[in-house]
Parts: sequence; structure tokens; C-alpha cells
Amino acid sequence: MKHFSLVTAGLIATVMALAPASASATIVELGQTATPIAPPACPKGVSLSQCFIILTRTTAVQTTSDGVRYPTTVKKNGWIVAFTVGLSRLSSDAKTERSVLHTLDQAYGGTPQVSITVLKPGLKNKYTVAAQSQTFHVLPFLGQVLQEPLSLPPTFTQFTALPVKAGDIIGLTIPTWAPVLAYNLSTTKFTYRQSRTSNCSHAAASETAQLTVGESTRYLCEYSGTRVEYSATEVVNNPYPKTYVHEPRR
Repeated sequence: MKHFSLVTAGLIATVMALAPASASATIVELGQTATPIAPPACPKGVSLSQCFIILTRTTAVQTTSDGVRYPTTVKKNGWIVAFTVGLSRLSSDAKTERSVLHTLDQAYGGTPQVSITVLKPGLKNKYTVAAQSQTFHVLPFLGQVLQEPLSLPPTFTQFTALPVKAGDIIGLTIPTWAPVLAYNLSTTKFTYRQSRTSNCSHAAASETAQLTVGESTRYLCEYSGTRVEYSATEVVNNPYPKTYVHEPRR
């Protein structure tokens, strides 16, 4: 089930309406391939303690999804206005879920949080943060596919949009933890990278997420057979709609 945060059910129609009448606006879902975004689940017969659906303290880039290379690559200049993320419920038992949540919160510095990061790719798997959204707390949406606008003030007249350029790649940043990894998939069709350079077989011992515009790092930890369940909604049009609030970009 997809959950639309706030009044997001009308997000796409509203974004199109806000664009100037003279502009030709197009909606592009970056990262959505043949397999729909879904809440991850532990493989059959695998206990939660042995399940690898939790992504911690890192920025992730999907490098292959359904055989499509770098599916979140921006093809045309535009603005990211929303994102979609699949979040596991962790456990159907309320007591077990509370215990797991407490353990993860203590281990990784807080409740589950995500943000969208615009990255400029460089040589040798080096990425530089060009723009980044605010951080979203996603605890209430575990077990759902969440579509979230980057910002929607109480007046319902302005969106915060992240400017993107052709060639940018959209990553998902997890400053704490989030249950967003689907694994045991085809190793030739699904791969992703983390913003880390070493100790790739273990969870990050400290914060490795890219949290600052202008920051560069190499993504040397690669994982096959795994999908990070996220996509980003881009509006492609020209000129920039006056009703959008423009986030800074490096």
C-alpha cells in the first residue's frame, strides 16, 4: 500500500498546475524500473536478527536496477519535488517491533530518517553533493511505500525543490537507520554502492553519510543482489516556476 504524506495524493497534479502555462512540464520518476518500489521483507525462513534489510549511516546510490544502469540519473535539467521510499515494518508483533526499534535507535543515533541527495559523479566512483533535501522522520510509515513532498508549507502554495542538472545522480541518505534494503535478488540485475571506502562487509562504525553540500567522497562499498527501495520525482520544465522555493545548489 502506498501512503501519501500530508496532501501528497494531489502532488503531481498540483505541481503541474503550478508550472507556467507557457511551459511544457514533464514528470519523471527517477529510479523506478520494472520492479515497483515496495517495503522490503526478510526472505522466507530468515529471522529478523539475521535479516539484512537495514541501511545505516550512509548515502546509497543504486547502480543497477532490473538491469538498468544508474536508474536515478537525471536526463534533463529540472527540479526534484518529491521522493518515494519503501519501508519495512520489521515485525508484525508489536512487542518485538518496539524492542527492535529501541535497539536500532540506540545503536545508530536516533529514529529512522532519510533525505534525498543530488550527486555530481566523478572519476573512480567519487561523488560530490550538489544539493540535499531536509531530513524526514519516517517512523510512522514503516510497512508502507511513502511518497513525500520535499516541503509543503501550511499555505499549500509553495514547494521546496532541489535543482538538478543532466548527468546528476540521485542518492538516498540515511543519517541514522532505515529498513529500505531488498536483498537476495539477481546479482546481475541489482547492485548499489555506499559512501564508504573500507570495512564493507560490516555496518558503518561511524557516520559515513554525505550530509554537507560540496562534500566529496568515494563510493567503494558495492553490494550485488540488493536494491535500495527509493525513487525521486523530477519536474522537467522551463522557466523555473515562481511558486517553487529554490534550494541552494553548489
